Amino acid sequence: MGAGHDHTHDVSNERGLQWALVLTASVLIAEGIGAFLTNSLALLSDAAHMLTDVAALVIALIALRLARRSADSKRTFGYYRFEILAAVLNAVLLFLVAAYILAEAYQRLQTPREIATMGMLIVATVGLVANLVSMRVLQSGAQSSLNMKGAYLEVWSDALGSVGVIAAALLIHFTGWRQVDAVVAIAIGLWVLPRSWALLSESIHILLEGVPQGLALDAIHAQLLHISGVLDVHDLHVWSITTGKNTLTAHLIFDSSVIDEQSVLKQARSVIEGFGITHSTVQIEATRCDPAPGCNLHSNQPHIH
Repeated sequence: MGAGHDHTHDVSNERGLQWALVLTASVLIAEGIGAFLTNSLALLSDAAHMLTDVAALVIALIALRLARRSADSKRTFGYYRFEILAAVLNAVLLFLVAAYILAEAYQRLQTPREIATMGMLIVATVGLVANLVSMRVLQSGAQSSLNMKGAYLEVWSDALGSVGVIAAALLIHFTGWRQVDAVVAIAIGLWVLPRSWALLSESIHILLEGVPQGLALDAIHAQLLHISGVLDVHDLHVWSITTGKNTLTAHLIFDSSVIDEQSVLKQARSVIEGFGITHSTVQIEATRCDPAPGCNLHSNQPHIH
């Protein structure tokens, strides 16, 4: 059993990624120059996140295009897994950037530096506007793709970072408290870390072929076993190839005196599709269960080996 691929949705995601990439790359250049001229670590941290955004968006575009390539004799599921590899790389980049910013912020707390607050404020405001526009164009795709979600989260973190930089610029300008620049940089780093970990954990779970989030193996097993005439369900495996593309394999033993092969397959297909699983392979085995002790093979737990 299988499902078609929504190319219209892919094209929409690709256009969104392209627009976000143009905006983000433009602001990256502006913030990089601005951080150098204003000597602001908070602005530099925002520029560093912009750099990872640019990398993430480029990777996301590559992943989206590779995912559309047809399966072949070497890659029977196509290139869908590249999306998950891209999400892992995005998470790792975020971890590295956060570590650098935290280390540099510690140094700045010990030795505050002069900062050109007006330039810092202007550049951060431009960055915030660009981030908000990028978030808008990526929002719909982030609900259906882990790859798009990774790019969206990075842009979202930058938007919050820009807000922090704007607040820091105003505080320094009106109070002269220069350490707030490092404090905001630390806050940005600490805010990004748990979200990076969540993205990394979800991606690794898919790479390890764990049961997809929102699905319970016991519930699937119980529903298949509930089919009239099915005596046993074993070798049940459920995993994701990529976001939203769940796969199942199972072996069903049924009583041929109660139900025929095609009816078993039809009902099994209905159960599996009811769980949102788009691709499945079901092996069925007929047996005749005459009234006798030990005939009922039903199991309360799914056999996964």
